[in-house]
Amino acid sequence: MTKTWFITGASRGFGRIWAEAALARGDRVAATARDPQTLRDLADTHGDRVLPLRLDVTDRTAAFAAVRRAADTFGRLDVVVNNAGYGLFGMVEETTEEQARRQLDTNVLGALWVTQAALPVMRAQGAGHIVQVSSIGGLAAFPTLGLYNASKWALEGMSEALAQEVGPLGVHVTLVEPGPYGTDWSGASAVHTEPLAAYEPVREARRAGAGARAPQDPRVTADVVLELVDTDEPPLRLFLGTYPYPVVEAAYRQRLETWEAWRPLASRA
Repeated sequence: MTKTWFITGASRGFGRIWAEAALARGDRVAATARDPQTLRDLADTHGDRVLPLRLDVTDRTAAFAAVRRAADTFGRLDVVVNNAGYGLFGMVEETTEEQARRQLDTNVLGALWVTQAALPVMRAQGAGHIVQVSSIGGLAAFPTLGLYNASKWALEGMSEALAQEVGPLGVHVTLVEPGPYGTDWSGASAVHTEPLAAYEPVREARRAGAGARAPQDPRVTADVVLELVDTDEPPLRLFLGTYPYPVVEAAYRQRLETWEAWRPLASRA
């Protein structure tokens, strides 16, 4: 069955790749970007199966208007992909108030506004699938990514509660959690703090670790996401790639061991 998608951040990265994949199989896509000119080639190729929309997801009113226009144009919304976001690189101490607020406004509240706008449509349909683009950084924290981690951990918690709220209404929620892929997440779209010299050893160690792994081609995720949204009972969480498994397994094992080791003190409270 042909599906109708609403994808934020569709000008590049995962959003662009998944929009192209959906269109290639005959689906319809409301594709959003801050500059809709970046979506012109999609419209030229796929005609009225594409609805290019200007959207800064931090603007709640604009998010509601964009979702409403998509629903009015296509008649329904089957898949909403909250992909818009970026990485803020820097130590927690280095982060300015403006940088922190902007990171959370985009990565957390942007997804919230689009989700809130889409839910009345999906509830009325009795069906729908909200795909939240999280990260391995939503399950494990890394130095130099404290505020990015905070944004994705918030998205994870919000979405886990949301899934329990809307599941009985026929709406599915999936958090996709990619490992390192060759998008521009750490390139042109990234924001960096002003570095403090005291943290240079930490920064250098992080650079060395990151340089040891080669990012995967993000295009390989397209078929996986298409299969995900076609699944009758999709999971709450899905890694993209195998890289996250040992990282997250180690993080959870360490948490369990720490809680158990400190059980005697905790039980005195």
